[in-house]
Amino acid sequence: MKITQTFSLAGLLSGLLFFSCQEANNKEETQEVKPNIVFIYLDDLGYGDVSAYEAGTLETPNMDRLVDGGVKFTNGYASSATCSPSRYAILTGTYPWRNENAKILPGTAPLLIDTAQYTLPKMLREQGYATGIVGKWHLGLGSGNVDWNEEINPGPNQVGFDYSYILAATQDRVPTVYIEDGRVVNLDPNDPIEVSYDENFPGEPTAIDNPELVEMKWHHGHNNSIVNGVPRIGFMKGGEAAKWSDVDMADHFLEKAQSYVREKAAADQPFFLYYALQQPHVPRTPHPRFEGKSGMGPRGDVILEADWVIGEFLKTLEEEGVLENTLIVFSSDNGPVLNDGYYDEAVEKLGDHTPAGPLRGGKYSLFEAGTRVPFATYWKGKIQPGVSDALVTQIDLMASIGALIGVESEAPDSQNLLATFMGESQEERSEFVLEATTKTALRQGDWVMIPPYPGPAVQNQVNIELGNAEGYQLYDLSEDIGQQNNLAESNPEKLQEMIQLFEQIRGTGAGNVEQLELK
Repeated sequence: MKITQTFSLAGLLSGLLFFSCQEANNKEETQEVKPNIVFIYLDDLGYGDVSAYEAGTLETPNMDRLVDGGVKFTNGYASSATCSPSRYAILTGTYPWRNENAKILPGTAPLLIDTAQYTLPKMLREQGYATGIVGKWHLGLGSGNVDWNEEINPGPNQVGFDYSYILAATQDRVPTVYIEDGRVVNLDPNDPIEVSYDENFPGEPTAIDNPELVEMKWHHGHNNSIVNGVPRIGFMKGGEAAKWSDVDMADHFLEKAQSYVREKAAADQPFFLYYALQQPHVPRTPHPRFEGKSGMGPRGDVILEADWVIGEFLKTLEEEGVLENTLIVFSSDNGPVLNDGYYDEAVEKLGDHTPAGPLRGGKYSLFEAGTRVPFATYWKGKIQPGVSDALVTQIDLMASIGALIGVESEAPDSQNLLATFMGESQEERSEFVLEATTKTALRQGDWVMIPPYPGPAVQNQVNIELGNAEGYQLYDLSEDIGQQNNLAESNPEKLQEMIQLFEQIRGTGAGNVEQLELK
């Protein structure tokens, strides 16, 4: 009898231990399943360019799938009204105005992100993620005097990306080549590349000297080397076999992004993909499949092309069985611009479409349309569709994603708003210092304060209001989203409150705001 009881007790203990271990293993497996993270980042896409925002006339069903199927942010901001600063901020979680070099970069600029700096891809890589970038970089390469015929270092691979397939700067700048993991793709060593932003190479045609070779007429600034009939910014010689095809660029980057997803899904490895589309930045070169499709000229056509690309990319996530374990962030680096250097009928064929929606300004502007952009978080089955009016910024993604994977971010400007990005909260930033061409302004709650700045009220080449004025500007966005009613004189108490907060954040003393901004 005692022996029987002993065996029964041993069996019971063994069973309890088995189930306890199983439960622990299940918990461990659950904890180890890390979500994939994808940034789909467009270039110069305005608040009103996405039909889900109900402010324009273009139809963007695949962008709408992300916006309407996730959290649609109506107060979502890029950090800057121009490209390079916003890209710096989204990858570092840092205000770009803290880095004096964070401005629109030439194609020969050195790497903007210090290789010792803590970045989003570094944070994720430390947690076992594969990290990749496909598309536009525009954060500088090398440390000065890059030799495009050798390994280009430092670059994306030195700031946290395991894999990079990029164009160096923008589609309208030389060098007009793709770079994979620091090497120019398809480079012929017998035809070396030379690049200069100072002077042309002897005998090389330019848009000014050889207008007969130009197929896309330049309006301003884009009159140097000609590649594929398109005049560019900067001068380039050689590298003929490596030069990209403009009309195939969207398809090319899509193929690289799809291949990356397939490879990581097959390896069952969590991944971060920064998928940086070039549309609708100039030069707008839609594939013939999309020419004339929008009725708005090339700008409308490339937005529809980008929408299609996004749809195809989402299909790949579905086919690989990873969509339901992938957090997708969809946004743009700054607001819209129509004529940004080429005659492409963007203005003439605009019709009733409103790229900025109800907002004032656009790219380059301190007004809302410069930095308030389409912004959505999507995670099938995890994020419930909804609309959030919470103030969020791309800077906050780093701390929030860190919280998602159980890491405390080392980015002091980034705020953990994970619950808001997941649609579970309306917690928001209390204030945000936005930037446009090195000038800054403050958003606090529903209020925006723009300090006085010299300079033209309108940038005539692009026909965009910049926000420059002799006096302070103060707007209540809850009553005046179009920023037409300046309350600086009628509400001096609120103005002084915001000036003090602005100076506190920027580290300036009273009366020194303008001096600092103009450096």
